[in-house]
Amino acid sequence: MTINSDVPAATEVEKHGIEPIPAQDRSARPLDLFRLVFGGANTFATVVLGSFPILFGLSFKDALLATLLGVIAGGLILAPMAVFGPTNGMNNAVSSSGHLGVHGRVVGSFLSLLTAFAFFSISVWSSGDALIGGANRLMGVPQNPVTLSIAYGVFALLILTVCIYGFRFMLLVNKIAVVAASLLFVLGIFAFAGAFDPAYAGAFGPAADAATNAMFWPSFIGSALIVMSNPVSFGAFLGDWSRYIPAETPKVRVMAATFLAQIATLVPFGFGLVTATIIATEAPSFFEGSDYVGGLLAVAPSWYFLPVCLIALIGGMSTGTTALYGTGLDFSSVFPRFSRVQATIFIGSIAIVFIFVGKFAFNVVQSISTFAVLIITCTAPWMIIMMIGYIVRRGWYDADSLQVFNRRQTGGRYWFNHGWNWRAMAVWIFAAVMGIFFVNIPGQFTGPLGDLAAGVDLSIPVSIGLAAVLYPLALWFFPEPAEAFGPEGPRFVRAAERRNMPITAKEPAGQVPAGIN
Repeated sequence: MTINSDVPAATEVEKHGIEPIPAQDRSARPLDLFRLVFGGANTFATVVLGSFPILFGLSFKDALLATLLGVIAGGLILAPMAVFGPTNGMNNAVSSSGHLGVHGRVVGSFLSLLTAFAFFSISVWSSGDALIGGANRLMGVPQNPVTLSIAYGVFALLILTVCIYGFRFMLLVNKIAVVAASLLFVLGIFAFAGAFDPAYAGAFGPAADAATNAMFWPSFIGSALIVMSNPVSFGAFLGDWSRYIPAETPKVRVMAATFLAQIATLVPFGFGLVTATIIATEAPSFFEGSDYVGGLLAVAPSWYFLPVCLIALIGGMSTGTTALYGTGLDFSSVFPRFSRVQATIFIGSIAIVFIFVGKFAFNVVQSISTFAVLIITCTAPWMIIMMIGYIVRRGWYDADSLQVFNRRQTGGRYWFNHGWNWRAMAVWIFAAVMGIFFVNIPGQFTGPLGDLAAGVDLSIPVSIGLAAVLYPLALWFFPEPAEAFGPEGPRFVRAAERRNMPITAKEPAGQVPAGIN
């Protein structure tokens, strides 16, 4: 494998947009992908998710099992999404043209936009709260809307700056963040070892009444799904970074880097679990108000306030950049008048406005976590469709046809029916809607079918399962045109008659290119 030695400096603004990354510029390694994926999750946002199993009443042992289940399952679902970047040199939304159609690829762009807004906001809010809370305990900095606004603004602008510089600068930030944040979390072992009780019993057990114990499995499964939503949230973004990995890199190494990055998130998840048991024991009032950060500061020794501030600063930068970078990149293809930098500034500015309005005008901080779950429920079946499509296509794609949307052209191998592959679109819509119907988030949102499983949230399993079953059936009974497949033809499914639609300039409004029906 040959890697270009003339690698751009980290402080050089990234020149590439949505077009395929040239082979000579693909100098990233699977280790770099590991750093970006792990760095994006090695923050307080993940720590807060790690506290949920304890918040739901599980014992430490059961909470640890639910966390392991969620991380492993989520990592296995996420890992295959890393192969599209090296294969095509493009991000995952563009690669999805090969399965949802030239126009259908906007589904991936829309999902990544919503995911970025949700997790960018969560990152800025949680890191800002931790930074100001730690500074308050350490130096007496007042904890009020003014200081919080300053913290949010500084975080948001720093993140936006990194995203403007692009991939290399992001990689530099994450190289530092992965090591520094991990060491600070490990330092927490010494801060909380004396107060931690691994025998923490939670709300369930022989001493609890029947009504309480009846909620054990809904709480256990709900905890695992919340944890699993963290790795799944990266599905739309992986191609943003893996497209810089050379095409000849073994796909198993790329997937392994992604999976191991999720296993590494047991560091922040574990920190959240351990500290949550201490908060539940020593300062339970903070859990009643869903204030994990406040509870953490209440039980932490004073010497650990500075590490809390550093984790907030380092982790917030890392998570925010991984969420925002890809959306700016993809937005430049949806609106080609924008360059990557212009699109990043535009999207970032809107996101910053949302952070302040959502926090201080409408107080949607609690609702944003529910919003994130709904987005993940819709993203999961999209990921399954992409994976199955990759298998039946034997990993073969036509780069020119994948760029038809970005060039405002028509035709090509993935034009299908007026730019939409109705097979994939129908399965995705049905699976996503049914998944939302099965959402059950007590006190936040319960879908029309959310109570069918005695309170167990089945949203993600339902959406994933339906997509996994229905999409192969749709491909078998309604075969895609032969040109959508490579020279070796389809795998496991049939192909319909070849249509051979050339790529042409966009037709005037009202006209349909010849041969399209």
